Amino acid sequence: MERPHIFKARALSKIYDMGEVQVVALRDVDFDLREGELLVLLGASGSGKSTLLNILGGLDSPTKGRVWYRDQQLDTADEEALTAYRRHHVGFVFQFYNLIPSLTARENVALVTEIADDPMTPAEALELVGLGDRLDHFPAQLSGGEQQRVAIARAVAKRPQVLLCDEPTGALDLETGRIVLRALERVNEELQTAIAVITHNAAIAARCRSTTESGHRADGSVERFAR
Repeated sequence: MERPHIFKARALSKIYDMGEVQVVALRDVDFDLREGELLVLLGASGSGKSTLLNILGGLDSPTKGRVWYRDQQLDTADEEALTAYRRHHVGFVFQFYNLIPSLTARENVALVTEIADDPMTPAEALELVGLGDRLDHFPAQLSGGEQQRVAIARAVAKRPQVLLCDEPTGALDLETGRIVLRALERVNEELQTAIAVITHNAAIAARCRSTTESGHRADGSVERFAR
């Protein structure tokens, strides 16, 4: 039996007006993400991956088309509804870690747990990503991969239904990127969090490609691999 949808998007398009020039970021994209799925979207820079993720996360709106989070239609939601949606249902991980240098790993994660309704403790979240022994280290005392895993712990500590990851390995070497992806896989497996990861790195995407259940082009340039 198919799992319920987390996201369903139909005929999404996004066009940016740059003076006299129109830039088409997405054209008639259909997209689905189901409960408990870990998805890798692979495509070259400029192929619309981040635009799609921003629309799913309620950070941007489509020029046309429809997108739903479960039964909530996001493309018609007002800013108040989108703010509540982002706060309660979505975790974000970006290429740059955005950690506060003067706070420890535990304290960086606590920034989220203090405002969430039913959070994990910072220690639980950091243990989940393999940093249980780095709780009181400052970002400057951590490697790039460890800092990214703190960012993942911070995103998942509020127990979001979905985790959206925009080039989370983009600033890392290949082996460190694989360690970060393993942390995401553990979050997916243990919490059953639906995860969408975008990357231009085929070697990173190949880690999920070996267990692909389905693969198709989400548009002319973005390839989808489901785990």
